[in-house]
Amino acid sequence: MAKKTRNRAAAAGAATGENPRRPCPCGSGKRYKACHGAGDDVIVIRPFAGLAAEPDLVAMREFLPSAVAPLPLREPAPVPVTLATVLPGASAALVRPDGEIMLGMQVQTRSGDLSADLARALRWAQEAEPGSALPVVGPGIGGAEPIRLQDVVSHDVPLDLTLHQDFGWWVASADGAEPAPEVVATLERANAVIMPTEPVVAEGVRAAYWVDTGTKAHLRWVRPEPEERLMAALARLQARDGLNLTEDTRYAGAFRAHGLLVPVWDLDREQHPKEWAEPAAAFAARLDAALAGLADEPLTDAERRARDALAGKQITLR
Repeated sequence: MAKKTRNRAAAAGAATGENPRRPCPCGSGKRYKACHGAGDDVIVIRPFAGLAAEPDLVAMREFLPSAVAPLPLREPAPVPVTLATVLPGASAALVRPDGEIMLGMQVQTRSGDLSADLARALRWAQEAEPGSALPVVGPGIGGAEPIRLQDVVSHDVPLDLTLHQDFGWWVASADGAEPAPEVVATLERANAVIMPTEPVVAEGVRAAYWVDTGTKAHLRWVRPEPEERLMAALARLQARDGLNLTEDTRYAGAFRAHGLLVPVWDLDREQHPKEWAEPAAAFAARLDAALAGLADEPLTDAERRARDALAGKQITLR
């Protein structure tokens, strides 16, 4: 078997990538040739595995519009390193005039491993001059030595996320200088498409976000559990009428993103985001109990039917 085929089979469980016309095994829905077939052979389905920040990283990559967080590096850095959902020009990395390094999450990639892409961008930025920007990251960027995010960040530290309602932080300047007109125009276009998003903060709740799409409000909750185990617990709650957050909410389904499952609920748009903290905390307690009970009680016939029904409400983003 050729080396490329062995790599693809090991990464995807089947040599899906052998035929460039077939769907990419990353789950994007695109043809392999138009997706990861143009980059590295190996597609890492769960790139942030092993990191406490995994749910935060998935949220930043997939649906948070404007958010930043200090990158919890293992070794102290001479300049601050900040993760951002989107950078100006959708850059993979930039070095501000004061030396601060910023890494973009929602970027075009040319490899199958987002963790490696971020580490490469960081390595590039640490050698770049202030004012530099990296448009795209991929193989060959940041040196030949293999590196991943897990090699440089603390595994047990979650991200300390700050959500913004616009992209004003793009042009924040210590000297108070006014941005150029073209920068202002770009900023206005970016601000126009932001969906209002707020974290749901409560006991036992992490990586859960209220989002207003303009016609509906949702709760999107990135869960760290393996999908099979989480689906079994959700099915147990469904069979016991415990899956909705309140009587006025509806479990809409879930999407897969980078190896994690993100359950979604439809919410009442008239309620303030903070009003969902208590229902989310109550649901977290029910889910924890359901997860703990899986080891002692196998699913009943009704719960297995509920699991099969829930599986039909899932889609894959990445």
